[in-house]
Amino acid sequence: MIKVTPNPPEDSAQSATSAAHLIPKTFIRHHIQLRALLLHAEAWFCARDIGRLMGVELNGRQALKLDLDQRQVMRLSGNDGSQETLMLSESGVYAMLVYHYCPENRHLRRWLTHDVVPMLREEVGSISNQAPHMRAMEWAGGTLRLLHWRKEPWVRLRDMPGLLPASYCGV
Repeated sequence: MIKVTPNPPEDSAQSATSAAHLIPKTFIRHHIQLRALLLHAEAWFCARDIGRLMGVELNGRQALKLDLDQRQVMRLSGNDGSQETLMLSESGVYAMLVYHYCPENRHLRRWLTHDVVPMLREEVGSISNQAPHMRAMEWAGGTLRLLHWRKEPWVRLRDMPGLLPASYCGV
């Protein structure tokens, strides 16, 4: 089995993640467990569990099809102690559903999108309403990323010239 390593070590958040013992939330579909967790506002799923739900063996070799930010080995705590587990990001799971297409995957994707991911996010949302988070807003034919913090939207300084009319910029 090929060991899939997390992103390069310069990302201190991910290297700290691999050292920490994370506790996943367990979901059940068709008597098959799915372990998932929310890490830095991103949903991550156990590759082996997703594979079982898809009827395909998803291992490190299969995960090599994905980009580095879509796969990561995490140390998960469970009933049998902690173990290193290959995890797939939400986009990685959707990519695997496309790579290994079968009609049942459509129902699995709907379950993940409409049930699992909202439940993961709901749990975090109830903890803190004041935590900063990113949102996208349609503006002048494009998408503007805003940081919402303390009930206020914040715009990056480098995005300001594109927001203001030319008359404000002295052009």
